[in-house]
Amino acid sequence: MDISTIERYDSQKMYKIYDNWPELARKQYEEEKEKVDFGKFSHVVFAGMGGSGAIGDIFAAILSKTDTHVEVIKGYLLPKTVNSNSLVVITSVSGNTDETVNILKSAAKINCKLIAFSSGGKIEEFCKKNVINYKKIPIIHSPRASFPLFLYGILNVLEPFLPIKKEDIITSINNLEKQKEKISSMNLNDKNPSISLAKWISSTPIIYYPWGLQASAIRFKNSLQENVKLHAITEDVIESCHNGIVAWDEPSNIQPILIQGDKDYFKTKERWNVLKEFFSLKEIKYYEVINNDENILSKLMNLIYFLDYTTIYKAIMLKRDPTPVEPINFIKRKLDT
Repeated sequence: MDISTIERYDSQKMYKIYDNWPELARKQYEEEKEKVDFGKFSHVVFAGMGGSGAIGDIFAAILSKTDTHVEVIKGYLLPKTVNSNSLVVITSVSGNTDETVNILKSAAKINCKLIAFSSGGKIEEFCKKNVINYKKIPIIHSPRASFPLFLYGILNVLEPFLPIKKEDIITSINNLEKQKEKISSMNLNDKNPSISLAKWISSTPIIYYPWGLQASAIRFKNSLQENVKLHAITEDVIESCHNGIVAWDEPSNIQPILIQGDKDYFKTKERWNVLKEFFSLKEIKYYEVINNDENILSKLMNLIYFLDYTTIYKAIMLKRDPTPVEPINFIKRKLDT
């Protein structure tokens, strides 16, 4: 693995954007943006697909210890529970995501609090025409590569009502910088943990996670599919112990990856230990990814950064260009006709 090999297959130099994730995050968070404070609300809906949906998953994790009811919608329909006490947050990096545009139009017809984020497109046009709170955030390279710009840009704008300390947000960016030293293209050797995991993956991964780390697992699955063009599966570790575990009774070439936090709930830790014992008895090889960060934002972002870079390295190892997503474009063309 060297830069010339990466550039041979990474036609649009996605890796360079990932090398700059900490800087992009810091710039968006520190940039002067008009804050938005919607006052009191008891219900918040985050609407978005793909990487934008993963942003909603992160906010759901941040808000999970509050009294606010949180929903992440990845589809066309707005929940019927949305009312004047609800805040709907629309996110589409491209600004043209069909499902998200539909949610925006539905929310605009209801007496709810509403704000939208995009890089332009149909969402910007609709918001300006209908005088809806709208914030424009730039796209760099592709929606998935632009992830830190949107996450930290939204954190910047919505800061007044988020139950997260400013120092925790800054800590998460500082930790991204530390992570960069280990996983970026400036460290292409066997000590790079993203390269190590990329080498280990040889078939279809099944990604186990506890609920609090769901955002990182789903994002990893999505990036394996988009960047590596590889099938991947996600399973909640607790739920899987009631069903999915039975499939391991037969030989399989599926590879378990266990995403854990050192502060996981004690009953979840107990379940991890039982699962690993079972895998050992069955002689099933598994890979552990353990994060030690203190706050949930830092934990999720460092996992996403580490796992996303793994998918870029894996794509290069398989001589695949991580950027093109022609099947997605096929779907979009069909929807536009």
